[in-house]
Amino acid sequence: MRDLVYTAFVSLDGVVESPGGGPGEDHRSGGWVVKDIEFLPEAFSLKGEELEDTTALMFGRRSYEVFAPVWPDSEDHAAYKELPKYVVSTTLPDDALVEGWGPTTILRSTEDIVELKKSEGGAIFIHGSAELARRLSDAGLIDRYNLLVFPVLLGAGKSLFSSADKDKQALSLRESAAYPNGIVKLIYDVVR
Repeated sequence: MRDLVYTAFVSLDGVVESPGGGPGEDHRSGGWVVKDIEFLPEAFSLKGEELEDTTALMFGRRSYEVFAPVWPDSEDHAAYKELPKYVVSTTLPDDALVEGWGPTTILRSTEDIVELKKSEGGAIFIHGSAELARRLSDAGLIDRYNLLVFPVLLGAGKSLFSSADKDKQALSLRESAAYPNGIVKLIYDVVR
């Protein structure tokens, strides 16, 4: 069984929207990860550590459409280039997939994701894709959360978790670290 890991930059009040800012990220506080917080490389070491575990990437349609034109030629994301990618979408046409960015498969349903998790291979990491992550969390399909929590309250934006009425879900702290700039790394395994 493959683990599905959601990795995110999140504000203290649970917002994951527009952490980097830029085109297509119209949140009023877009770019909050790089604004007003001292950059400390060690606070972002989680992103490099994740590469050791990542065997595939998963995106929702909107995140794929934002990342696919940029990441294939990005030196910062070169290690992701040849990894298999999965895009969860009922609307993305097959001819919209970007060439030269490793094998990419469109998953059309939650059942497709369940089958993928049953396949051979290692961890699949979800980047961006807040709506997808909320849906998969509600369906009990996420196995781990890799979070960098930033010392900001944004007051609006897409939340890390949905407000759906569901049973309590216990988490087990795998790792944590706090950094002088106020960022906190939290890695939680979902308890089943």
